[in-house]
Amino acid sequence: MGRPTDDRQQLSEKVAAYIREGIMAGEFRAGEFIRTEHLARELGVSPTPVREALMLLGSEGSVRWEPRRGYRVVPLTPRDIGDLFAVQAFIAGELAARAAVVLPDEDLARLDELQELVVAAEKAGDAKLVDRHNHEMHRVINKASQSHRMASLLSLTVNYVPLRFFGTIEGWPAASAQDHLPVLAALRARDPDAARTAMAEHIRHVGELLVTHLKSREILG
Repeated sequence: MGRPTDDRQQLSEKVAAYIREGIMAGEFRAGEFIRTEHLARELGVSPTPVREALMLLGSEGSVRWEPRRGYRVVPLTPRDIGDLFAVQAFIAGELAARAAVVLPDEDLARLDELQELVVAAEKAGDAKLVDRHNHEMHRVINKASQSHRMASLLSLTVNYVPLRFFGTIEGWPAASAQDHLPVLAALRARDPDAARTAMAEHIRHVGELLVTHLKSREILG
């Protein structure tokens, strides 16, 4: 009975994710008005899910409603990016620490396989494949932590990371290939403190690379 409403909500959430990532990557610039009809045509959807998406983003503080003018993109600051990745680093680090003491041997072997695939894809310049294998590595670790609610909180922060632009942000593919090594070493050693530190440093490094990218494009306020 509620299917049409559910489908529309899912569509508006997808549109919100598209805009959110675009803002985080500088595709939608600070102070720019997001035109509902134009974006609807670009995405091949009706204006309704775009309006709903903008209302959602307005509640998050990513855009601001101005009467008779529409939704304007709120400026990003280095602190905004730093705060986002600080929270993500804390949660991801804790999940890695918990995984370190319970991770099955077969998952460790799978992580080693995925790391080899990440390195090969990075050398081949295939950023999409790096992103795919990177995502799977983090999924294996987070699932092994047996902390589903905390992992859900992590997913909320990841919603703000512009993964759609993974290949365009300088250093991200290389970070995935290199930063995982101390994480994997800590997991093999069953050392939760080292796993926490290595994962948190990896996430903070990714955030620093994003800040550098946005500054180079004169996007950050």
